[in-house]
Amino acid sequence: MIFPLARLEMDHYFNYSRRKSSTVRIGNTPLGGTNPIRIQSMANVSTMETDAAVQQAIRMIDAGAEYVRFTAQGEREARNLGVIRKQLKEAGYLTPLVADIHFNPRAADAAAEEVEKVRINPGNYVDKVKTFDLLEYTDEEYAAELQKIRDRFIPFLNICKAHGTAIRIGVNHGSLSDRIMSRYGDTPEGMVASCMEFLRICRDEDFSDVVISIKASNTVVMVKTVRLLVHTMELEDMHYPLHLGVTEAGDGEDGRIKSAVGIGSLLSDGIGDTIRVSLSEDPEAEIPVARKLVDYILEREGHTPIEATLAPGYNPISPETRLSRMVEGIGGNSQPLVISDRSNGDFEFDRTVLPDYIYIGKEDPDNLPDHFRLLVDAHFWKERPNAYPYFIASEIETLKDYSAAIKFVRLTNHDLTDYAIELLKQDPSVVIILSTHNLNGVGSQRAAMHRLMTAGCDAPVILHREYRETDMEALQLKAAADLGTLLLDGFGDGVMLHNEGDNTATIDNYMFAILQATRKRISKTEYISCPSCGRTLYDLQTTIARIKEATSHLKGLKIGIMGCIVNGPGEMADADYGYVGAGKNRISLYKGKECVLKNIPEEEAVQRLVQLIKDNGDWMN
Repeated sequence: MIFPLARLEMDHYFNYSRRKSSTVRIGNTPLGGTNPIRIQSMANVSTMETDAAVQQAIRMIDAGAEYVRFTAQGEREARNLGVIRKQLKEAGYLTPLVADIHFNPRAADAAAEEVEKVRINPGNYVDKVKTFDLLEYTDEEYAAELQKIRDRFIPFLNICKAHGTAIRIGVNHGSLSDRIMSRYGDTPEGMVASCMEFLRICRDEDFSDVVISIKASNTVVMVKTVRLLVHTMELEDMHYPLHLGVTEAGDGEDGRIKSAVGIGSLLSDGIGDTIRVSLSEDPEAEIPVARKLVDYILEREGHTPIEATLAPGYNPISPETRLSRMVEGIGGNSQPLVISDRSNGDFEFDRTVLPDYIYIGKEDPDNLPDHFRLLVDAHFWKERPNAYPYFIASEIETLKDYSAAIKFVRLTNHDLTDYAIELLKQDPSVVIILSTHNLNGVGSQRAAMHRLMTAGCDAPVILHREYRETDMEALQLKAAADLGTLLLDGFGDGVMLHNEGDNTATIDNYMFAILQATRKRISKTEYISCPSCGRTLYDLQTTIARIKEATSHLKGLKIGIMGCIVNGPGEMADADYGYVGAGKNRISLYKGKECVLKNIPEEEAVQRLVQLIKDNGDWMN
């Protein structure tokens, strides 16, 4: 599908600046406009456990949360949020509270009288519970359903107006209604349509304190959908602020990298007014991760302008993968490769994630085993089957003097002169290592890729970034945001990271994790696990650890681990297997979207999941 682009959207593509959004009043912490990018998290204790809820909120606020969200399954929980809010105020905490509502419009009405903001889900606010049935609606039936939404939604907006309450229209990929699915399928267009139905009612009713989120566990879907939503709103002169998040991102390294890929890609576009990094960990652990990511992106403010234009036919909302020529198995339709920078002399490897090539700098290739494929600085290169010369920009003239099967040349956007590009086009053995020293490295590397495409240069490109990080979490976030953005743009035939210091095997893991988070190369089991909330009725963190211990060797398998059914079956729709909370210490197991075992005792569920995988022929020893 072709989307005509608004000029405003293109202003942010090469040169970083924040999208101009409207301002929303949320208690004493306004959102959007010229306000800072806000950080938030969600409690995972029961909303009816008042003391525990207050204490957890305090921990989150002390960690830096600017909004604190609680689930409210019914009116009782919604009313108790008022008690929690009162106790927090008495303790000196004025941070706005947000009620998270699913399936229950009456709970939304009650919450609007108690807290500063209410989140509703268009997929289940009025529409029936998702059944995955392929229903058909006539135009008249479809219009009648929209009128039903309007009739129920407008009274809620009136309550919000009376109490100065903001709302978040929070669309989740996993909970689109059957009505939306009937017209659009499980698509970005369907998610945007679901959101716009509610936004148009807000505009018609002159209600402007609206925040939007469109989330998915699949970063490709999440980024494309948010970009499409921004574009659609621009066409209708809407400028509501956006809440960003990757749902069910997981925990640990993978959860951080997956979140940074999705959220970081959009922040790089200037999109996003508040973020939540949804980790399957304690809520307060999410806050410093989110803060590091936001602070890193904001370092780009005021960078030297980058002069660039989009390549003809390129669509940044729904980009197609750049087609490169094949060079000895690199590029073309091959999966992206991983080049490990071992120029520091560290040749210890994690045998479970071996890189495709290693860069050894000036090291003599004769000192290393033949089973490694080596990149060697051109001046020190020796002709042998597994070694390839590595050039820098000043050596580009000498490419023709080498007869290697593959020649790697490291260049920046600045180095891509018309003359250099002609040399690259003439030599079919060249692979570009695309680096950057620009404060806005993403914009600079984007500019380089568009310059190559416009010039018709189809040489494979390895995306290269350098960092000086002793904080490995910060390195995960920065590399995932930078490389992830370009990979989701459809660029890159491989990745290469350099970080001053040790931990090179760990950095190899990061590169594989970034490729997996962008769905470019699958190298391990993928876990789609929710961050837990007050609806979760089992110990999610312990369960995730047990499932990982039992299944982490199942390369390429996707396993969903969900606290409840709100987003469970839908958000893990592309998972192979699902483990979903069904009640107090009760679990249901899924094969794809189908529930195959219901209400299993929690103590048996992991073993039964393993047996289900074995029974379906997906187990490997």
